[in-house]
Amino acid sequence: MSETKTRAAITGINTWIPEYKLTNAELETMVDTNDEWIQSRTGVQERRILKGKDMGTSKMAVPAVKGLLEKTNTKPEDVDLVICATVTPDMQFPATANIISDQCGMVNAFSYDLNAACSGFIYALTTASMYIESGRYKKVVVIGADKMSSIIDYTDRATCIIFGDAAGAVLMEPSTDGNGLIDHQLHTDGSGVVHLHQKAGGSNRPASHETVDAKEHYVYQEGAPVFKFAVTKMADVSEEIMKRNNLTAEDIAYLVPHQANKRIIDATASRIGLSEEKVMLNIMKYGNTTNGTIPLCLHEWESKLKKGDNLIISAFGGGFTWGALYLKWAYDTPS
Repeated sequence: MSETKTRAAITGINTWIPEYKLTNAELETMVDTNDEWIQSRTGVQERRILKGKDMGTSKMAVPAVKGLLEKTNTKPEDVDLVICATVTPDMQFPATANIISDQCGMVNAFSYDLNAACSGFIYALTTASMYIESGRYKKVVVIGADKMSSIIDYTDRATCIIFGDAAGAVLMEPSTDGNGLIDHQLHTDGSGVVHLHQKAGGSNRPASHETVDAKEHYVYQEGAPVFKFAVTKMADVSEEIMKRNNLTAEDIAYLVPHQANKRIIDATASRIGLSEEKVMLNIMKYGNTTNGTIPLCLHEWESKLKKGDNLIISAFGGGFTWGALYLKWAYDTPS
């Protein structure tokens, strides 16, 4: 009899989004753009923005996590580890995960942030699953949260049309019934840094009057090379992980793609032979929320997911970073 492998399964999901909707119509009054152009290039119709003073990423992550713990009947003190995937931490240090842990009462967990740009959430799911597979940790909270509006220049029409703010969190626990994270394929190519980065604010270019005046604390993106790389790599890695696990399009319940651009998502789905109804897509409502995109999708589709469903989760981000996960969904949502 074969030994039952312990895998890390997602046993709950919750999200939190700000109320304020920044529509394409409002963007038309801010920069030289229009609704038709934005939708045809990106697929975005509106995005959520976290407004107000002293409102960091944790302000979205905390209610997402509190709701998750409540929904899964998890006592905060029973959580072993908290990983927060973000590129917009509340501050340089301490980690936003530390702030979230404190405010949610997860007093026995150790916690840290993970930064792999838009691939951060799938890197964090993979990292969490290793801790669980080791047998030492039983309850891990993985957060994907970003306040992208804090690093966006709203006079730059190339980037301000794409990004939004959101937070999501999942609970990962050991599973021995064959469900959970089955396989992962993650990649990095650091030569991509020139095409997509935030120039200042780190140790290389600390904040100064000069860096602020030069608008170096905002996202810098060269659209064409990033698009070209993303469209190829996200499709490649999704196909790669399916082939390695002998999966066909018929075997897949859903593709859960990072919501960066509708054209990149379409290209990935087309490469692995998936029809539109098998692709989670909500970029029109939220834009690219960086680490928030995949949890937003999983939460929105949660009621349609069935125990044992095969999901391919894929992402591409600054770094460049990219990857795909093969995950078997672990529960049916009570109706």
